[in-house]
Amino acid sequence: MIGALDGIDLVVFDKDGTLVDFHAMWGGWAADLGRRLDGATRRPISGDVFAAIGFDPSSGRVRPGTPLAIATMAEIREVIAAVVRRWCPNVAAARRAVDGAWFIPDPVATARPLADLRVLFETVLDGGRQIAVATTDDRAPTEATLRAFGIREHVSAIACGDDGIGVKPDPRMLLAICEALRTPPGRTAMIGDTAADLTMGRDAGAGRVIGVLSGIDGVDRLAPLADLLLPSIADLAQA
Repeated sequence: MIGALDGIDLVVFDKDGTLVDFHAMWGGWAADLGRRLDGATRRPISGDVFAAIGFDPSSGRVRPGTPLAIATMAEIREVIAAVVRRWCPNVAAARRAVDGAWFIPDPVATARPLADLRVLFETVLDGGRQIAVATTDDRAPTEATLRAFGIREHVSAIACGDDGIGVKPDPRMLLAICEALRTPPGRTAMIGDTAADLTMGRDAGAGRVIGVLSGIDGVDRLAPLADLLLPSIADLAQA
């Protein structure tokens, strides 16, 4: 049994930054996309793109609260398209540049787990609980990542950024999971690495809100919202 989850019947995990290394996946993607956009426009556009989405190329990390940290893929693309339009002679040229440069990161090759996820999930399930995943990422890559780690069968529900049910910090994503699994929010724990994750949990009335320091936000942003802070989900089993 995990003491931090006493009285909890459903554990909802964020994905990137919580289950997998956020910066390894999205930092590399942002850097590659910037190079592709420079080539597609034949202009040094990547610096403006990085600033707009919140990527620091010198450190390879993503800044808290920026589009790359909390927005859906569709929203990130719109932010980038707006930057490209400022650099291109017309809308058609900007659209061609974005279409030519845009790509989706490989959800398996770039995903580095932050714990032995199968063992962790089995430990959570041994307490008679259910597991769900709530992520701003799209459904197809989320499903692929969970299958690659051998944990898809342990997940009873998934809510994604392209499902049309609201995105973090909107509580509707978490409430939809609770409704689907017939579990009161008060018997649910939300675990995530951003203030958006924890705010969603708070606003949905989650019985436990747990922050992990393995992703985007630090203690200063998470501590006011969390019932418990952990270095990583790898520490959950001992909490």
